[in-house]
Parts: sequence; structure tokens; C-alpha cells
Amino acid sequence: MLVDRLWPRGMSKDAVDHDEWAKGVAPSTELRRWYGHDPSRFAEFARRYRRELSLPPASDELARLRHVAAKRRLVLLTATRDLERSGAAVLRSVLEEPDV
Repeated sequence: MLVDRLWPRGMSKDAVDHDEWAKGVAPSTELRRWYGHDPSRFAEFARRYRRELSLPPASDELARLRHVAAKRRLVLLTATRDLERSGAAVLRSVLEEPDV
């Protein structure tokens, strides 16, 4: 499942092995631009992104991904180079939390 808001640069859609593009759970354009992959902003980025994920329409998409993950292995794909401080890392951590 590709979880970036933008399609990876230089990659054709045929070249990316994915079943779905779930851009609805990706960080908003505004949040992504504010973060700018600045490591000093990651903690605040994660906090803001979790907030976005708690509100519709992202929360609806998140619930759907939880449902998919409960039935089968879910692989999150991202073009981000710094995986540890990325939206995909935050999303993974949210998906791993118990559904409340």
C-alpha cells in the first residue's frame, strides 16, 4: 500500500509494486510542507499527523487500513529516504496501537 500523498518522482505507476495508493492517510500537503523532513521538527510533525489521522476523512481511511491489516499482512510503501522520521513510520505506529 503506497502511503505517500504524492506519487514518487521518476517512477512510473507500472514500476511500483503496489495494490493500492492510500493517499487519504498521508500527511496533508500543509503539514508535509511545514515539516520539510527537518529532523528537529519530527516530534511535532508526528503529533500533528496523529491529530490529522484522528479526524475524517483520514480516520475513515485509517479504519479501513486497520481492517485490511487484521485480515492480512499490510506493507506500507513510501518514497521517503529517512524512514525512521517519516509519515509512514508514524502511520505504522498508529496502526500497531490497539483500536480504541
